[in-house]
Amino acid sequence: MPHKERKTRKMRGSRTHGYGRIGQHRDAGSKGQRKVGRHKHLWSYVTAHEPNYFGKHGFTSPQSLKRKEKVINIAKLDEIAVLSTEKEQGKTHVDLTSLGYTKLLGTGRITKPLTVTVSACSKTAEDKIKKAGGQVLTQSQENGE
Repeated sequence: MPHKERKTRKMRGSRTHGYGRIGQHRDAGSKGQRKVGRHKHLWSYVTAHEPNYFGKHGFTSPQSLKRKEKVINIAKLDEIAVLSTEKEQGKTHVDLTSLGYTKLLGTGRITKPLTVTVSACSKTAEDKIKKAGGQVLTQSQENGE
């Protein structure tokens, strides 16, 4: 519809735009994508189709909010190894703990023999690094346990 033919243009300055004295056309229509009326006229819909719509469900431990792990996959290690200049017995040394990572996971491939220092490591990641001729140093190994 062209802009100049709209009712709004014709009714400029008329306050109610022809809908009476108490704005009967305000908030007109029901928009299907909104979720209004769930505690009122759509209560039967909630009970029938979305019984768990209201309330919080489950418990989040406050300790788990503090213990966020920052993980990295083996696939990213080659990129980090290029940036690392530390050499140790002919192998490039990558210190993931100083980079802020807490766990090494085994997705991806590794092509170079690397010595990796990390807090925790999955079994598959450790196996892949050893197959490539590298070594994984976890916190427990560094402390001499």
